[in-house]
Amino acid sequence: MQSKKDIRTRIAQEKKQHTTEELHNLSSRLFSQLEAHPRFQLAKTVLLYHSLPDEVQTHAFIEKWHSQKVIVLPVVKGNELELRTYKGADQLQTGSFHIQEPLGTAFPSPASIDLAIIPGVSFDRKGNRLGRGKGYYDRLLNKLNVYKIGICFQFQLTEPGLPTEDSDIPMDEVWTENGNVASTGRQC
Repeated sequence: MQSKKDIRTRIAQEKKQHTTEELHNLSSRLFSQLEAHPRFQLAKTVLLYHSLPDEVQTHAFIEKWHSQKVIVLPVVKGNELELRTYKGADQLQTGSFHIQEPLGTAFPSPASIDLAIIPGVSFDRKGNRLGRGKGYYDRLLNKLNVYKIGICFQFQLTEPGLPTEDSDIPMDEVWTENGNVASTGRQC
């Protein structure tokens, strides 16, 4: 099995093989399928992320849905992620790691989040997730009882699987531009 460091290096090299336009098109394809998911359709409050250029692009999706659903985005606060409501592109500021983060105060009711759509460097077909290595999402998701869908590009899947640790929080499903590629069968 490859090390986490080797997988991160391989995925970073693979991302460089794709143009910004290609990643945008793959992202659009993924979200056009995911928005038909029953859990997304029923969700009133959705945890998302404001993407970096090499991640599944969330900006257009957030803009499309924030007037119909409560969209919550993470803000890096020390070693933790604080959640805040997205209120429009004009209410963002550049935060840690050059990520656009919402202004305002902490989201008052994390227990009301119906669905979490989570980024990752890589996923496997068992729902395991490899992040950037700082553990932010694992610490956050450990505190939330929410259905989790990991999203990535197809080339970010690692087979036969990822190395995991006890602190790693698995996803309930993993989606790529090719649709649902992993379901753990969790009923929430």
